[in-house]
Amino acid sequence: MTALHTSPDFALAFRVLQPQPARPTALVLLLHGVGGSETNLLDMAAAISTQQPGTLVVLPRGPLTLGPGQFAWFRVAFTADGPRIDAAEADSSRLALLAFITQLQQAHGIAPQRTVEAGFSQGGIMSASVGLSAPERVAGFGLLSGRILPELEPHLAKSGQLTQLQAFVGHGEFDSKLPVVWAERSDLLLTALGVSYQSHRYPIDHGISAAMQADFVAWLQTLLPTA
Repeated sequence: MTALHTSPDFALAFRVLQPQPARPTALVLLLHGVGGSETNLLDMAAAISTQQPGTLVVLPRGPLTLGPGQFAWFRVAFTADGPRIDAAEADSSRLALLAFITQLQQAHGIAPQRTVEAGFSQGGIMSASVGLSAPERVAGFGLLSGRILPELEPHLAKSGQLTQLQAFVGHGEFDSKLPVVWAERSDLLLTALGVSYQSHRYPIDHGISAAMQADFVAWLQTLLPTA
């Protein structure tokens, strides 16, 4: 990866997988979960780079610092009644991520139709939040052991605007952090909104298995075919 890139020209700090394409033809953003960092999805980034030559793979850092090397997109507490989030922070990060994607597209001349975002857990939440509120900016999003926030409802694009959007839902059957019912709810909402999607379950806890990664990369290849 490159060193951490910080600039007033970009809404978020980030790293880029090396070698960076001289003239990228597609853009993929991979977002970490709460308490993680932009280095967490390096293995997936490398797999995408191998399978998708010409793709610029960007690893942004969440704007909130929780501790040394620990970052987040918004604060969340896991309670007996389910996750409780700071909705204002979540929406602020949604808008920052949307601005960041637009800035990257403009800087590298990459069209929204050649842009995909995905993330693990809270990173997946943010990917879904941007994709479902601003489908004109991306071709699709990946929700990897994450969920779609009920708090996103006021910001959802109209169903007619979502018909070109593609989504990937991957979730562990034994997820102890975000139970699999969240994936089932995601499926129901995406169906209601008219979003085309693939949905997969895996015999794992809260995480990304080799099978989930392989399925996601295969889905990505269909969405961003190389010349």
